[in-house]
Amino acid sequence: MKTTSLLSLKQLPWQRLPLTGGLALLLVLVLMGSATGDQHWEALHGEVRRGDVVPLDTILDWLDAHYIGDVLEVEIERDDGLVEYEIKLLGPQGQVVEFEFDGQNGQLMQIEGVRIRDMQR
Repeated sequence: MKTTSLLSLKQLPWQRLPLTGGLALLLVLVLMGSATGDQHWEALHGEVRRGDVVPLDTILDWLDAHYIGDVLEVEIERDDGLVEYEIKLLGPQGQVVEFEFDGQNGQLMQIEGVRIRDMQR
């Protein structure tokens, strides 16, 4: 099982990224990527355009509707050819919770963290 990280925001210099404001920044970061990163991004963009992969903003909108928190990290990974979204949120009590979504259908596959119920809307 090969996992390839297509994008990671965890090394950025800020502590918190508001859930609703991160998409424009994400686009800028992707455009600044390497040639290999550009190829991954172009392939992913094509999959989103064809409807094979759920757009990131759809996943973030779902999270915003169901959970309280700020985005700390977004990773888009390809595992055995399938896209997975891993998103870490910082909850209101300082808890960090990781959400893992299936990129093909947007289904929430796993949640890891503490005091998850305290983050539910």
